[in-house]
Amino acid sequence: MAILKIRLYGDPVLKTRALDIVKIGQDEKKLFEDMAQTMYSAKGVGLAATQVGVSKQMLVVDVGEGLLKLANPKIVNASCRKIGEEGCLSFPDISVKISRPEKIVVEALNHEGRAVKIEAEGLSARALQHEMDHLAGIVIIDRIGLRQKLFIAKKLTTLKKMGKKGVTR
Repeated sequence: MAILKIRLYGDPVLKTRALDIVKIGQDEKKLFEDMAQTMYSAKGVGLAATQVGVSKQMLVVDVGEGLLKLANPKIVNASCRKIGEEGCLSFPDISVKISRPEKIVVEALNHEGRAVKIEAEGLSARALQHEMDHLAGIVIIDRIGLRQKLFIAKKLTTLKKMGKKGVTR
């Protein structure tokens, strides 16, 4: 297993849609393990493949309920919107308030390539949606209003310069 470099805001890979997985092979299994180790090392609760520069529909999430390793995740049901605070490993030292469904049902492939259906709520639902956004090329600042953007503008400017230069975490 290896700790991968986490891409920072400004890196163009964060704004690209990841490609679907055809099958879970040895490369994908290794990537899942490396992503999990990277997430734990960075003290995060989720990580998408695009955040480590890999354009594959893969994510890992662990909010204290056990590690989820998912490929090609899709939300098939969502309800009960709630505003909550979110941070992101690609946006260090920045947190914003985002409205998301509180309860979701996700269909995906697990790390063995089997179809799974996951019902999630609370932090687990929020973390899954956050990582799925990354796979679609959406980052947290795409989900906030002008007031919040102005509040973090200076940090964003600095971070964007670092990300464009290829600086990683």
